[in-house]
Amino acid sequence: MVTLPAFTDLHVHFREPGQTWKETIRSGSMAAARGGYTMVCTMPNLEPVPDCPENLAIEQAAIDRDAVVGVLPYCSITKGRKGRELVDFHSLKGLCVAFSDDGSGVQDQAMMRAAMEAAAREGVILAAHCEDNSLLKGGYIHDGRYCAEHGHKGICSESEWGQIERDLKLCEETGCRYHVCHISTKESVELIRQAKARGVKVSCETAPHYLVLCDDDLREDGRFKMNPPLRSERDRQALIQGLADGTIDVIATDHAPHSAEEKSRGLKGSAMGIVGLETAFPVLYTRLVRSGLISFERLVQAMSEAPRRIFRLPEAPRDIIQVDLDSPFTIRSSDFASMGKATPFEGWEVYGKVCKTVYKGNTIYEI
Repeated sequence: MVTLPAFTDLHVHFREPGQTWKETIRSGSMAAARGGYTMVCTMPNLEPVPDCPENLAIEQAAIDRDAVVGVLPYCSITKGRKGRELVDFHSLKGLCVAFSDDGSGVQDQAMMRAAMEAAAREGVILAAHCEDNSLLKGGYIHDGRYCAEHGHKGICSESEWGQIERDLKLCEETGCRYHVCHISTKESVELIRQAKARGVKVSCETAPHYLVLCDDDLREDGRFKMNPPLRSERDRQALIQGLADGTIDVIATDHAPHSAEEKSRGLKGSAMGIVGLETAFPVLYTRLVRSGLISFERLVQAMSEAPRRIFRLPEAPRDIIQVDLDSPFTIRSSDFASMGKATPFEGWEVYGKVCKTVYKGNTIYEI
C-alpha cells in the first residue's frame, strides 16, 4: 500500500442539472472518490447552460447539497454554448474555475479572438474543445484503417489540430491563458510543443483512453465511442511521448456518462462518451508505468500536482489516497458508483486499486 496525493480532474461531466438520468452530482462525486479524486471540474454542457450567475447558481446549489468531493464548475464561453454571443466574463469571474464550450468548438475565429481578449483582460482561463464542424462530414470514429474496413464514416485528425493551430495563433496575439481539452492526435502534440517553446501561455490534457487504446482496438460497441475518437497507433505513441516530455501537462478523464440505452446502439448510433473516473489510475499505472513507458512520478504529477498548479487551485495537503499497487483486480462496471457503465476497459485485469480516499482530512471512501 502506498500513500499518494489525491487526484484532480479538470474535465468531467456530472449531467446535473438537466440530464440526471445519466449522472448526478452525488453519483459522479462518489465515482470520483472511488477513483482517488478529491477535486473535479464539471463541464457546462448542462440544462440550463451556466452562462450567467443565475443559471450557474442552480448547479452550485446541487454541488453544495450533494457533492462528497470538491466540485468546481465551468461556465460557458458563449451564451447557451451556441457560439454567437460571449458570456459576461466579469460577472462570472470568481464563481467558476474556467470557461469552456466543451462539447463543441467555437467555430468563428473572430468570436474566439474576442473571447481570448476578454479572458486576458479578466485573467481567466479558456479551456477549448477544438473541433472544426466543417470537417466532420457526419463522421463518428477516427478516419483510419478500422473505419475504412468496416464501412463507417470517419472524423479526420485535422478537425482537431486545425482549430488548435488557429487558437494558438490567437493565444499568442492576445496573451490569453489557454488550455486545450482532450487532445488525441500527433499533430496536436507537436503544435502545442512548438507553441510552448515560443512562450505561448498554453497547457493541455489528454485522457486515459487515448494513451492506452487506438483504432485497432475498436469493436462494434458503444463502449468504444467518444469524442474525439480513438486515433491511430501513431497518434497514441505521440501522446505517450508528449506526456513523458511534459508537452502534455495533465491527464483528465473526460468522464462522460450516458444511459445504457444511449450506449447500446453500436458505433454509429450510440451517444459519444465513456466513463473514466473509477478506472483512470489503475489502467494508466498498469499499461504505462508497469510497462516502463512513463515513470510513476510523472503519472502522479499529471493526475495530482499539475492540474492544481495550472488552474491555480489551492494546495490540499490533507487530501490523500492509499493505493494497492501489487494485487491484481478485474474492472467490472457493475461495481461502479457512477450511473454510467460504458467503459472500454470492462474485464481488464489491472493493478493500482484505490483503497482509501481522504478529503480535507476525512475518509470519504474506503474498502
